[in-house]
Amino acid sequence: MGLLIFLIIIVLIVVYFVSLYNGLVRARNGYKNAFAQIDVQLTRRHDLVPNLVETAKAYLTHERTTLEAVIQARNAAVSGLAGAKAQPGDEAAMQQLAGAENALTQNLGRLFALSESYPDLKASQTMMQLSEELSSTENRVAFARQAYNDAVMGYNNACEVFPGSILARQFDFGPATSLQIEDPVKRDVPRVSFA
Repeated sequence: MGLLIFLIIIVLIVVYFVSLYNGLVRARNGYKNAFAQIDVQLTRRHDLVPNLVETAKAYLTHERTTLEAVIQARNAAVSGLAGAKAQPGDEAAMQQLAGAENALTQNLGRLFALSESYPDLKASQTMMQLSEELSSTENRVAFARQAYNDAVMGYNNACEVFPGSILARQFDFGPATSLQIEDPVKRDVPRVSFA
């Protein structure tokens, strides 16, 4: 009878640790899947940029450096995304991607600020449509990034809490890094003055 109870306890402990291990695997797969959603949205963003530049090129003949900077930033972002796709959650890959995306965001901001000086460009139907698509995509990127960061937090928590931390160290479940991209539209608080 004592041997049966001992065997039941051993089986329960084994089932518990198998369940913990499977939870770590599910959490890791969850953040990788969440990154795949970021990949879809950033690829869409990157695909819109050349069309935006081509549309602006006809109007901004004297602003060649701005257009070239946007294209270079886009190419760096595509490269950063490829590196991050190969290793989602890797700290260096996430930092490279975030830096490239932030540079692209800044250069797109300069392009849109410059387009304000060109009424014909600003009024162009194609430019308005591309701007709207890019804005919509930015919202989707933000949503996908939040889902990814939530999945990374869940995975990291599973790896750090006891007794999951023992299994995580034993089976090489390393920490994942979240993705921090600057908000593309930083808005100043409007000033109201009645004077």
